[in-house]
Amino acid sequence: MIRITVQPESQVVMEGMRVFLTCWATGPPGLAYQWFCGKREVPGATAPELVINAATPGQPEWYICRVNCGAAFAFSRWAHVQVERSSSPSSASGYCPSMAGLQILHQPQPCRLAEGDTLVLECRAIGNPPPQYQWFRNQRPVEGAQAPRLQVKLVTTAERGCYSCRVFNLFHEVWSREVDVEIGPRLFASGGSWQEGDRGSPEHGSPGQLYATDKVALLIGNMHYLHHKQLKAPMVDVHALSALLRQLDFKVVSLLDLCKAEMQMAVNEFLLLLDKGVYGLLYYAGHGYENFGNSFMVPIDAPSSYTSAHCLCVQRVLQSMQQRRTGLNIFLLDMCRKRNLNDDIIPQVGALQVTANIVFGYATCADAEAYELSQGELSNGIFVSFLKRWLLEDEKITVLLDKVAEDMGTLEITRGRQALELRSNLSERRALTDPICPPGQDESSARNLQWAKAHVLPESRHLRFDCGVTVQLGFAAEFSNIMIIYTRVVATPGDVTECEAKLTDIPEELDVDLKCTNKETPEEVGSPLAPTWSLDCPSSCLYSRLCGLQKLRQELVFTVCLQYRYRGMDDFVEERRVVNVGKPLIAKLNLPLAASPSPPGSPLAASFPGSWGAAGGSWVNTPEENLSPEVSGSHTL
Repeated sequence: MIRITVQPESQVVMEGMRVFLTCWATGPPGLAYQWFCGKREVPGATAPELVINAATPGQPEWYICRVNCGAAFAFSRWAHVQVERSSSPSSASGYCPSMAGLQILHQPQPCRLAEGDTLVLECRAIGNPPPQYQWFRNQRPVEGAQAPRLQVKLVTTAERGCYSCRVFNLFHEVWSREVDVEIGPRLFASGGSWQEGDRGSPEHGSPGQLYATDKVALLIGNMHYLHHKQLKAPMVDVHALSALLRQLDFKVVSLLDLCKAEMQMAVNEFLLLLDKGVYGLLYYAGHGYENFGNSFMVPIDAPSSYTSAHCLCVQRVLQSMQQRRTGLNIFLLDMCRKRNLNDDIIPQVGALQVTANIVFGYATCADAEAYELSQGELSNGIFVSFLKRWLLEDEKITVLLDKVAEDMGTLEITRGRQALELRSNLSERRALTDPICPPGQDESSARNLQWAKAHVLPESRHLRFDCGVTVQLGFAAEFSNIMIIYTRVVATPGDVTECEAKLTDIPEELDVDLKCTNKETPEEVGSPLAPTWSLDCPSSCLYSRLCGLQKLRQELVFTVCLQYRYRGMDDFVEERRVVNVGKPLIAKLNLPLAASPSPPGSPLAASFPGSWGAAGGSWVNTPEENLSPEVSGSHTL
């Protein structure tokens, strides 16, 4: 399978500048590239990078790259190249194209529209490397709006707000000016005008507006089971939901591959972050089952013949959430609901409170299985592949899930096998988009401060060795319990010809595959999501992937081993430097050390970090024909 990993970027350039377009792909050996300008082949353009030596003004040109291997092929996305004359009033005077900077040439303009009109906003910039774009509405990213031109057809009042565009490249970031977009009802009378309706914005305290005092989400994906079938989809699904929920102002905990004790502690910490009026969301992807109306999440260390004693009961979690007087309780369970014939015990959960604020979204019906779609190393569950299309919509959560159910019903290959089931007693129009109105500033600040303690990665640092070589040590993260460490040689004395810095002596309690350490490309460290976090990493590095940070009992200490050779010598010389980075990410919460729920005053009442460094990643839905129930039944018992 051919997969485009680096797409060519649209750009605005000054007259006479060199234009660089890049397209990289992964796949079988012998990939061939061919660039096109419109429908015409660009002669000799058969390399991953296309260079246009001197851009000349004229009609904007569209470029695309075809990558093929034999009869298989894939196309990049289109890149739009617009050339500005140096004397143009919109051009940036005195801008030097050789500088690694950014400058906005065309700012968006405010507008006033009626419902049904088309909204068009434009922001054009120039820079080296070429600029990238992300539009924002009311300081929230607009999903899919990553081009210089933002266009929304058939607008409604839901699209009104304050818009701006973030323009960035590898080195710099600039923001466009903020512009107001006003949208009112269409009036058919000649010369009619419209006024602001009775429903005001949250900032102005609309009487009918519902609020959350905070939003907290716990996302757990179990894949690598010790005694059961291995899964692929949970990693991609948790990653996708993490990015979307953060756009909705949720504090997101994203954890992969937890044993029972770790799952229980994660839930305990999650409960400590809930309070009156908080929206709590729990998503679980992995093996599961349902007996006597109760749902059970299966940890990765469950024995081959497990019972409820080896698993976590979802209804028990709900009961604990109700005790925290939450404003909304949402459970999204992406797992099978087949009966567990090894388990005849009926759990005594106790009576649930009548709160009228509970929503269950089951990925499949009772006594049915949930499936995943495969695409090489990337897989996604049927449920999340449809859920992510609607998650950012300003709809009552039950209406949103109804739309997901309707979309899932259009998938022919799973018809009769998997269908979303919605259970709810929600009596108000609660939505994931509801604004946050903290009850007290002191309480909110303390909670955010505790959350931030486990949010920050270790700082990048430079190590200087006795031979004069300087090595950069940096960090990135995929999930709350998975961290990437990269090393790069940034300075060498003149008498050193070859050198590289490798990580060794990594603590044994971490889940580290030695085959996924000290690799030259991000993809080799064993993560299909590597392109999403590697954007912030410099080139010419060695990468290592550390999983299971929740198992770390002491501070993370490892060795950087520098191997180098002097000019005119055959043998390599070795120097070592021991590095201590403390307890990174989730390790600060000491999850495996506690055997029982933490008391309310416990320092473990801090919350967890989200998937830092993973935002902005994208992946393509798998073709339906790649689903095979015998092979891809994702959560079968």
